[in-house]
Amino acid sequence: MTLDRFRGQIAGVGSTSGVRVVIGHWPQSPFGSFTDAMVANAAGHRVLIAPTHEIAEYVSQTYQFDSVTVADIRFTPRDKQWDFDGGGLSVRLGIGRRTVLGALLRPIPRSVSAAPALTAVTDPIARILLRGVRTRGTAGGGRREYYGAHDVRAIESLSGTWQGQDLGALAPVDPTPDFGFSSTPRRPSVTDVTTTIDQCD
Repeated sequence: MTLDRFRGQIAGVGSTSGVRVVIGHWPQSPFGSFTDAMVANAAGHRVLIAPTHEIAEYVSQTYQFDSVTVADIRFTPRDKQWDFDGGGLSVRLGIGRRTVLGALLRPIPRSVSAAPALTAVTDPIARILLRGVRTRGTAGGGRREYYGAHDVRAIESLSGTWQGQDLGALAPVDPTPDFGFSSTPRRPSVTDVTTTIDQCD
């Protein structure tokens, strides 16, 4: 059994143009610190933007995409603002207050909330409370994947472009972009998360 752990944040947003964006910022991972993005346009075409071919191969074996772009990525995370630029995506996210769910998650020790075994409890709850969200499931390549959430903050604004076209204003993540077995919450948000991928066949 090989357990790969990614510790960082996932931001998920929709837009009035119909484009949905998921940005993953991973200060700790088997590949070191990196940031990537997944984009689904209004027609449902799904694109991965990754900083290296190695990361692109790993992520595309875990999630589903129609095309993959390897590009230089410029990412600046601030407490109240994220800026991402690379691979045809240029976006600025305004980060707001902690949500009610975030307030409930934050006191839980990370060693507890990150444990894959806990997802046996959290997954049924997530299925009921957060449409499309799962905390455990089967990823690509025969892998099992587990999400341990530690905090959630609302995203309050969005601006930017995708392939030169204006994204429009912030909107719910609807429909779900179908990158994998789980989606980000419908309400635009940033989640502090530990993702564990079990590569045991």
